[in-house]
Amino acid sequence: MFVERENALYAELQFADFAEAWGFMTSVAILAEKANHHPEWSNVYNTVKIKLTTHDAGNIVTDKDRNLARSIESLYSRYSA
Repeated sequence: MFVERENALYAELQFADFAEAWGFMTSVAILAEKANHHPEWSNVYNTVKIKLTTHDAGNIVTDKDRNLARSIESLYSRYSA
C-alpha cells in the first residue's frame, strides 16, 4: 500500500467515513509516538494521506519509515473491507 518515491513512503487510504478515518489516525498517532517517528499526513473526510521520511537522516527513507509503514499497513488491514 505504501509506495516509495522522492525519498519518502506515501499512502492514500480510504475509510467508510470521517469518524473511521479519524479513529484510524488516532491509532496511528499512538504507534508513531511509541516509535518516536511521526508522519506527515492530512485528512479530508474519509481519506487519509501519509508521507513517511526520516528528517534527521537527511529526508530519506530509513528502517524507521519502513517499520512504521508496516505497522500502519497492519492496522489499516483491520479497517479495510
